[in-house]
Amino acid sequence: MATDTLKSNTGASGASALRRILLDNGALSALVVLVVAMSLLSGDFLTTQNLLNVGVQASVTAILAFGVTFVIVSAGIDLSVGSVAALSATVLAWMATSEGVPVWIAVILAVATGIACGLVNGALVSYGKLPPFIATLAMLSIGRGLSLVISQGSPIPFPDSVSVLGDTLGGWLPVPVLVMVAMGLVTAVVLGRTYIGRSMYAIGGNEEAARLSGLRVKRQKLVIYALSGLFAAVAGIVLASRLVSAQPQAAQGYELDAIAAVVIGGASLAGGVGKASGTLIGALILAVLRNGLNLLSVSAFWQQVVIGVVIALAVLLDTVRRRAGGGSATSAPSSGASGPRGKGAAKIAIAAVCVAAVVAAVSFFNSGNSGTTTKVGMSLSTLNNPFFVQMKAGAQAEAKDAGIDLTVTDAQNDASQQANQLQNFTGAGMQSIIVNPVDSDAVGPAVRAANKAHIPVVAADRGVNKADTATLVASDNVAGGRLAAKALADKLGGKGDIVVLQGTAGTSASRERGKGFTEGLKAYPGIKVVASQPADFDRTKGLDVMTNLLQSHPRITGVFAENDEMALGAVKALGSKAGKSVDVVGFDGTPDGLKAVAAGTLYASVAQQPKELGKIAVQNAVEAARGKHVDSTVKVPVKVVTEKNVADFS
Repeated sequence: MATDTLKSNTGASGASALRRILLDNGALSALVVLVVAMSLLSGDFLTTQNLLNVGVQASVTAILAFGVTFVIVSAGIDLSVGSVAALSATVLAWMATSEGVPVWIAVILAVATGIACGLVNGALVSYGKLPPFIATLAMLSIGRGLSLVISQGSPIPFPDSVSVLGDTLGGWLPVPVLVMVAMGLVTAVVLGRTYIGRSMYAIGGNEEAARLSGLRVKRQKLVIYALSGLFAAVAGIVLASRLVSAQPQAAQGYELDAIAAVVIGGASLAGGVGKASGTLIGALILAVLRNGLNLLSVSAFWQQVVIGVVIALAVLLDTVRRRAGGGSATSAPSSGASGPRGKGAAKIAIAAVCVAAVVAAVSFFNSGNSGTTTKVGMSLSTLNNPFFVQMKAGAQAEAKDAGIDLTVTDAQNDASQQANQLQNFTGAGMQSIIVNPVDSDAVGPAVRAANKAHIPVVAADRGVNKADTATLVASDNVAGGRLAAKALADKLGGKGDIVVLQGTAGTSASRERGKGFTEGLKAYPGIKVVASQPADFDRTKGLDVMTNLLQSHPRITGVFAENDEMALGAVKALGSKAGKSVDVVGFDGTPDGLKAVAAGTLYASVAQQPKELGKIAVQNAVEAARGKHVDSTVKVPVKVVTEKNVADFS
């Protein structure tokens, strides 16, 4: 009987050990599966240069995630790290350039900014009794707003002495990867070897028990959130170094990637569980997914689906892990390996297989014409805008007619993500690259890397600064702004009060169109701009902003919107006034905009012919790839479309 009991206990112990190994290394197993799958699906993936690209692309997310790990282990959440990263980098660039502060002092102030934001978060949570979600959500808005206020919505050049953090050592080893490893080691030491680290696990495991045992929970939370702010500041400095500029809109949405990396890496959202190595693996999984899907020419929209599936699976595994942990305290029969414990391990295996299956399926359904002779990569600033959707359609139509293998990616108005995409194109051996920059300065380093690889780059709609491009295919945004000013002023008879709806702060399109419009209005002193507000090139925001402005300026007679989407939102807000007592002028000549012009609710739109722009960009990219001469600048005609000539464009 004793012998039977010993055998039973030994078997249960062995099954338990196997279960723990599988559960603790589920993220690593998933990463291995992904790497193997990507290697089999793309011959360009498993190269030294591309693996270094993956490391660089994971670095900022990983550094942010290390800081978030402290918070999640203590059963909190930090939604502000992306905004704090942008604010810290903006403070550094502003102090070092505009204010003339020595660079080393500016770096200290930037880091202090991150720590201060973290302390505010900790104080709101600990002493203000605010839920972490609400406290950090407020800081997300505050940090982003201060970044825009300091920079006035425009990127600020980053000091050269700090920009080395975005370079390489010896021409091949990326400094961001070294910083990521260093911050990972710091995280591991803090979690495993310090009093504050043990406090994090105690608070996350049972905060009330930690308090009753004598732990000063409130003070510890101040330190925990301060550490998160510190890591966010470091991530912001590394990100700005890669882009050689501090972008006020940088790192948008990165807080979600950071949280996802922590959870994918095995941390529990309920607190008490998490480690630095798991967080690093989680960040690498996200980077491998994005890199590999770019190389496989998977649609930007499908990429979001795949990443969402992976995050959902990670949360599912978190739930399985907590349930399995809750059941481990109870006795289990010797056949536990085939019971709940075995099921936990099986779910991990199934999850890994699902990840590989999703990647393979999406790759199959989105595989392009792999047998074509010319491969061209195209990175668009955003596909959440009809103008760029049309540009993509024109480019794809031309590529299909010419038998070109065209890969189109969506940077989602994120300069860092666009830099990653261009790195992937370069590593994949594209014969030519088309880029529609999120920011003309920030895209420079990635384009210079393509220059070194002798890959011709075509700039579309917006130019590239501090790098060589084969040609710029664009319409003149400044000239278009002047045309819009003249059209609106002539319609108003040279007199009236008008409102301007601006695009996304910091984008070159918004700056150039606004500049041209302002210059054009100088010839009409009788017209007064009573309000200028950003609506981010978005129709819904245009509706909301215009509705609000009408409360304080009910007697306006004109509206200029820097794109048709905002103009259509303004038309909706104006209701019966649109086209009658208030004239609205948009920009882009999108299909919906032209319909509104034909209906008379939109007075005019400055048409850029985006399909033609995409078509011409592909033509020039192919010519450049084949070593043929292309003009340094190709201008696509811009025209004002009114009800009189809209039929010619429709």
